[in-house]
Amino acid sequence: MTTYATKLRWTALDGLTLVGRAVMFIRRQPGQLLGAVIFPGLMVVMFGYVFGSAITVPGGGNYREYLMPGLFAMITFTAVMGTTMIVATDASRGVMDRFRAMPVARAAVPFGWTGSDALLGALGTAIMVICGLIVGWRAHNGIGHTLAAFGLILLLRYALSWVGVYLGLIVKSEETADRMIPLVFPVSMVSNSFVPTGGMPAWLRAVADWNPVSALVAANRQLFGNPGAAIANPSWPIAHPVTAVLLWSAGLLLLFVPLSVRQYRRKGR
Repeated sequence: MTTYATKLRWTALDGLTLVGRAVMFIRRQPGQLLGAVIFPGLMVVMFGYVFGSAITVPGGGNYREYLMPGLFAMITFTAVMGTTMIVATDASRGVMDRFRAMPVARAAVPFGWTGSDALLGALGTAIMVICGLIVGWRAHNGIGHTLAAFGLILLLRYALSWVGVYLGLIVKSEETADRMIPLVFPVSMVSNSFVPTGGMPAWLRAVADWNPVSALVAANRQLFGNPGAAIANPSWPIAHPVTAVLLWSAGLLLLFVPLSVRQYRRKGR
């Protein structure tokens, strides 16, 4: 028991050290931080003002308040390709080999990647909140529900970052990872993020409603008290969005944490 506890402690400490490495990298590469600052603002302006005049919110209400939960979810899903790119870059440039040559716990390296993405995700979410407040978005259900909504956002992002670690370990190069980035956008778009799903064909609505993006968006609208939370004849994930997000997060973590750690160890053989 003592040996296992010691190993777990050193794994956690090594993981925190690698998170610190990622933070130092961002400080030395301000372009990555600048992208995290600019992208959320561009999304608010582009979708809020370009689409806002053309889309009617179900049940009435301000479109930008309807939109912001969808943008929070869209930023959350960038964790997949962002982490994939970082992991593939470390692998192709020999950084991963240097990690293996050091007295670092093998499991700590994937935890370091996902921990650093969690910090970047928290920063991006904070910037999105500021942009949303500027354009008129508000959370109406009190501090408890608001914190719960942001907790779900960060939880699902962390789970998705493990998907990104696994993909980054199985692709052969950063160029391949870069070509995979556009695949994230169809997942975000085929959802209730920007438009109601009621007008979609039945088969596409089923896909959209069971999309984890839609569950997160519906949970956000419910917890924030934003328009679009109540719809007629919702599917199970939309009727129970908080539970759906928790189940999606737990399922992704249970599947991809062991897969990612095993794949990292396998690459070292």
